[in-house]
Amino acid sequence: MTKTLNLLKPDEAARRLAEGRAILIDIREPDEFARRHAKGALSRPLSSLDAKRLSLPDAREVIFTCRSGMRTGANGERLMAACGRSAHVLEGGLDAWNGAGLPIEVDRKAPLEMMRQVQIVAGSLVLIGVILGLTVSPWFLGVAGFVGAGLTFAGITGFCGMARLLALARWNRPVSV
Repeated sequence: MTKTLNLLKPDEAARRLAEGRAILIDIREPDEFARRHAKGALSRPLSSLDAKRLSLPDAREVIFTCRSGMRTGANGERLMAACGRSAHVLEGGLDAWNGAGLPIEVDRKAPLEMMRQVQIVAGSLVLIGVILGLTVSPWFLGVAGFVGAGLTFAGITGFCGMARLLALARWNRPVSV
């Protein structure tokens, strides 16, 4: 049997799920999944995906999703290898699923995704640095340069110091019961 990764439109994916023929696997990171995901989806983050086998509850068809479909599309071979069988990708990802009016589980109390937090903080620091550099002292432009250097370093190495710092913030810590 040839392993393939086929595109499925949201309504077709929902039909297969409703019939019990398929399971939906969300490959986004846990912080992304916690905030918003398709109802009934299982979380299997791409970053911790076992290249040998994906632990699946049974032998149903597998439909992979991410937010927009870009991650699943870019990692098709890896997903097929982990799945060990023919699988599908939700065309347009969670955004298309939501756009089709299909059920989404949202936890507004969950922190924003870490990358969104990094974007907000980095963008704010650059904006403040530029404004202060233009109005107070050109030395404040160094803030924008420092943030830009940090983002470049994070892109090259995969290590984001700002994300590490934000992970320590009170709102990103699990609530103890």
